[in-house]
Amino acid sequence: MSTISEQLAAIKIIPVIALERAEDIIPLGKALAENGLPAAEITFRSDAAAEAIRLLRKAQPDMLIGAGTVLNREQVIAAKDAGATFIVSPGFNPNTVRACQELGIDIIPGVNNPSTVEAALEMGLTTLKFFPAEASGGINMLKSLLAPYTKIQFMPTGGINTKNVNDYLAIERVLACGGTWMVDPKLINAGRWDEIGRLAREAADLVK
Repeated sequence: MSTISEQLAAIKIIPVIALERAEDIIPLGKALAENGLPAAEITFRSDAAAEAIRLLRKAQPDMLIGAGTVLNREQVIAAKDAGATFIVSPGFNPNTVRACQELGIDIIPGVNNPSTVEAALEMGLTTLKFFPAEASGGINMLKSLLAPYTKIQFMPTGGINTKNVNDYLAIERVLACGGTWMVDPKLINAGRWDEIGRLAREAADLVK
């Protein structure tokens, strides 16, 4: 079984999804998987997250499914029980990290400065989320963080789009980028699965 880092690197773009209705994940997941993006980070910004993960795992068993915006142990448990492959948090919370390590699920915590990078390293984590990427200084800041810490690798998220995704991916030790542009909540709420599929295909082709 390949590691989470290898799986992220193979896909390169991870759609970051906020859902109001859990059932929307079934046509959404199909649109992504059939158009070259067999991955989803379903965020715990709504109560639909755990059920959406469960439905997607059943409908797309081979998909790489992450749970995003995970803030505490309870959400870690809910995400793992629902079938998430990995956990993503916006910041570095040692309690959330410990919960993941105890439960045996990978976590990619958010960092954007040397102190949080070192806190992550202290807990044995080397695959980190650079968040919010653009607001934290973008590519220049990312390169500055990579320089002294030679064992870390990043998944930048926040402000990534078609114009800058390849600039991020060109940096050594950037595995993948999280993005929302192909899964805009307005498109999801309107059921525009064909348009989401088109944007997913465009994104997948862009980073090939």
